[in-house]
Amino acid sequence: MTISIRTTVALMALAIAASPAPAQSSPPLSPLTRQFVVEDHPVVVLRHVRLMDGTGAPVRDNQTVVIRNGRIAAVGDDAIVPVPEGAPVHDLTGTTVLPGLIDLHAHQYFYSSVGMTQMSVSGPRLYLAGGITTVRTAGGQMPYDEINTKRDIDRGNAPGPRMMISGPYLDGPGRGPGHNRRLETEDEARRVVAYWGSEGATWLKFQGSVSRAVMGAAIDEAHKHGMKVTGHLCSVSFREAATLGIDNLEHGFITNSDWVPDRQPDQCSPKNMRIQADVAVESPAVDSTIHELVARHVALTSTLSVYELFVPGRARLPEEALVMMAPAARAAAQAELDTTNAGPGFVPVRLFDKMMKFERRWVAAGGLLAAGVDPWGTGSLPAFGDYRNYELLVEAGFPPVDAVKIMSANGAQVLGLLGQTGTVTVGKRADLVVIDGDPSHSAGDIRKVRWVFKDGIGYDSAKLMASVRGMVGIQ
Repeated sequence: MTISIRTTVALMALAIAASPAPAQSSPPLSPLTRQFVVEDHPVVVLRHVRLMDGTGAPVRDNQTVVIRNGRIAAVGDDAIVPVPEGAPVHDLTGTTVLPGLIDLHAHQYFYSSVGMTQMSVSGPRLYLAGGITTVRTAGGQMPYDEINTKRDIDRGNAPGPRMMISGPYLDGPGRGPGHNRRLETEDEARRVVAYWGSEGATWLKFQGSVSRAVMGAAIDEAHKHGMKVTGHLCSVSFREAATLGIDNLEHGFITNSDWVPDRQPDQCSPKNMRIQADVAVESPAVDSTIHELVARHVALTSTLSVYELFVPGRARLPEEALVMMAPAARAAAQAELDTTNAGPGFVPVRLFDKMMKFERRWVAAGGLLAAGVDPWGTGSLPAFGDYRNYELLVEAGFPPVDAVKIMSANGAQVLGLLGQTGTVTVGKRADLVVIDGDPSHSAGDIRKVRWVFKDGIGYDSAKLMASVRGMVGIQ
């Protein structure tokens, strides 16, 4: 008798589902958090779903997912995976299940022409509502606010995604006030890195004025403390940063100063983020850079949705995102978008097209690509910017299953969490997104999130969204 691979996998799932799973300890949820919960039974069955599992595998119809004690206990064909006795069964015909999404360029502050505020309440709820179950902050203006937010979420006191903290922005010397931690010497860099490691930061984020010597010392010290480093760079090029041992680079093609002519060592040229419009993506110089970075195992974070807001003719936000902002913040964001669409814009269309093409070439060369929203105040918001990232990755030419993988499994791999989350796989955390529609055929359906499961607890997306309507720019 011949048994298909799918049947074999389903039978394995059956055996695992039938066996007891170890209990996953979770803190009790506060009344504030529990008001958004729609499902918290220890065993839950999601029946008749379409599955995009985050591995890049083809879409599978008529699937059943069993959650037990916060973990995925079984995944397989409806006809094979049994329904545990007494478990609530949700008939989700017409829906698609994805792994919980992972955002590698999260911020908790919102900055606009009317000032800067923290999204201490609105940010975490929007991320979770959008299906983002894990985030890494990529620089903080008020890092202790982020540490406290993470603590509240971890203790069940507030709803939100799992958070990995990067601490404050790190940069080189400068003048005037600011929230960045400016580093001038190697000893200072090592001391600051060690301090933030003791405060619980697991990542660090560099900006564009740091020297190679200071960055190299910081990276070395970070690795000694089990931390990793990313950067939105300029004074140090991608290749230089890779040589220094950096783990991750933000934004991709538009921020790489390797191709800036007459670039001075340790200096950020004003041509950066502009000259790339005249660089051929298919050139040997670009290919050489890609191959060196890939060989050194440097990951790249795509942030297409935020840069699109600087492109004339493309700078727009849906009404459902705009209504999340407080009136003053909304007016400021809309004014910025109108100005971009009326003028030459900061990012010409041809540069944006090259950014998308570069990411395809990066992945084709074996590079690890993840994604993040970068909601620092142009109007790109948690959840909504993540939705747009998915649509733009598909527009860039990635098959939908690969776009999901970039936004889930690849992010987990960068964070060192792939063994725990990032794919819909037996044994992993039950971090799942239930979507009313089929984003594998209509990219816009990614916006139709119904429920989000984090550690097996199901949250109501619409209720989370409604709770912060009009709050971005206030809290």
